[in-house]
Amino acid sequence: MNTDIDGRIAQGWGGLAPNGVHVNVILARRGTPTAAAITTAFTSPSPGFTPILASLGEDQPSYVTLNPPTVILNKTQTVAGMQETLVSGAAQVGIAQGVLDNVAQGRIAANQETVILVSLWVDSAGDDETAVRLAAREAASVAVREAIEGRSESDLNQMVTERDSLTHPFYNGH
Repeated sequence: MNTDIDGRIAQGWGGLAPNGVHVNVILARRGTPTAAAITTAFTSPSPGFTPILASLGEDQPSYVTLNPPTVILNKTQTVAGMQETLVSGAAQVGIAQGVLDNVAQGRIAANQETVILVSLWVDSAGDDETAVRLAAREAASVAVREAIEGRSESDLNQMVTERDSLTHPFYNGH
């Protein structure tokens, strides 16, 4: 298990629009400046961007905190209604499952020594809780794994080699 993870950053995508999910993750070790920054983000909400400490249970009185503690922040302002349900419910469960996938695979421990920040994007047109949960699980699992293990040297070299042809769905230029 890699314990030198403080400050590691990665991203992941899961599912397909409009129920696809994109996440960015930052891993931190308790007691570090990175963990302090995550704690500050958690304790400094702004309207429409309420942080969530991933907590799970069949009803509110039975909630338990996900370990490693995982703070979820929205990338966009949450709109009341279905999007709020998808963020607070489906995406939260999926993110927890993705984190626990990495615990189950021995990449990270289920304890209080690691803190995870997940920056979450859920499409405002999303309408399927199960699809969003599965997409969030995939996105979080991939992102946490990449943050811990990094990417292969050949993947990194390929990006450098192909740098002139890189693109992105939000870029329409040539």
